[in-house]
Amino acid sequence: MQTKLTLRLEKTLIQQAKRHAKQHDKSLSQVVSDYFQILTRKVEEAEAPPITRSLIGVLEGGRIEVDDYKKHLEEKYL
Repeated sequence: MQTKLTLRLEKTLIQQAKRHAKQHDKSLSQVVSDYFQILTRKVEEAEAPPITRSLIGVLEGGRIEVDDYKKHLEEKYL
């Protein structure tokens, strides 16, 4: 189901967006919709080379915690 959305943007930005949409044979609504889909796409679904996709989940535990990474950077650079 499609719903109306009102955005408040600078006039020059709207003009640029309209030109971009026209150059790509799309409506401005389609350009915005495409962008929102890209923003909300999951990391696993993002376009990545096959070798990168094949590495997803190979680390034991599945994820590196943010605190562990911060600790690593502190030890490396401080």
